[in-house]
Amino acid sequence: MGNSTIPNTFGLSVTADNFLTFTTVPQLRTILNELRQPFIVVGEASNILFTTKHYKGTVLRSGITGYEFTEDGPDILVTAGSGVHWDDFVAEVVRRNLWGAENLSYIPGTVGASAVQNIGAYGAEAKDIIHTVQAIEIATGDKRIFSCEECQYAYRSSIFKHELANSYVIISVTYRLSRTPRPNLTYKPLAEAFDNKANPSLDEIRNTVIQIRRSKLPEPSEIGSAGSFFMNPVITIDEYEKLKKIYPDIPHYEVEDPKNHCITGIKTPAAWLIDHAGLKGFSIGGASVHLTQPLVLINRSGTATSDDIIALSSHVIDTVKNMYNITLRPEVIFV
Repeated sequence: MGNSTIPNTFGLSVTADNFLTFTTVPQLRTILNELRQPFIVVGEASNILFTTKHYKGTVLRSGITGYEFTEDGPDILVTAGSGVHWDDFVAEVVRRNLWGAENLSYIPGTVGASAVQNIGAYGAEAKDIIHTVQAIEIATGDKRIFSCEECQYAYRSSIFKHELANSYVIISVTYRLSRTPRPNLTYKPLAEAFDNKANPSLDEIRNTVIQIRRSKLPEPSEIGSAGSFFMNPVITIDEYEKLKKIYPDIPHYEVEDPKNHCITGIKTPAAWLIDHAGLKGFSIGGASVHLTQPLVLINRSGTATSDDIIALSSHVIDTVKNMYNITLRPEVIFV
């Protein structure tokens, strides 16, 4: 039995029986043919909390890299290996003057993880640009191509996180990007940064997004975290109206059914709820709620344990529930 160290952005000391990286599909098929339960597939473990110091199984990671660019009418289909670092992908398509991914700049993780998690930020989500997802079925080794619709994308969710969890390994993702400028400035701080400038460039948008993220979020290389720990809760309109009477300044965003174009709920920022519950800087053991962005739980001491982070997460959830009658759900996956 091995004792392989597992890199993770929380900076926790974690090992596993085996840690295997595949760089080709034939290599992956060979590994899957010999793989025994339990196992987990990770990207950069940037959205994972290992709950024990040692994972009794195999941790499998994609090292498939490279790009393919295909003309498709006015658009370009860009296929990237699942092991490509996400922000490297964004930098590459911005360099090629292709629009669609720029608002998702500087998000940690990999291309493969973008398709599992449906990453999102600043008014954009991965599903907005994902065309197809290529994956290998673990049980058979067969390749399957999923359309964006088949991936069943929702807020930080996909079929790969639920019905097909641990059934497929993603090998590449194809994104539909545009040569035509289409700035997405729906996110208020981004719009304010350009002061309603009509035509910001790709580089300007990317650099501004990075600047905003750096001002709010800790650098994983300096302070361990998994980025946003909690999802923004969606409540009913009635629940929002009751809260608004008590907290008139509570931020809110209407959630619209894209098919019926009707309002189905109200999204309230988890960061605001945590902040106004007085939890900024609150610590348990070596883990803390980040002072600048309370949506982030950090390994403040550098020696925090998974138990510290779990206890802190539970305390935040309980406090918010007691104060607002809203239950926060972790975005981070507990393993």
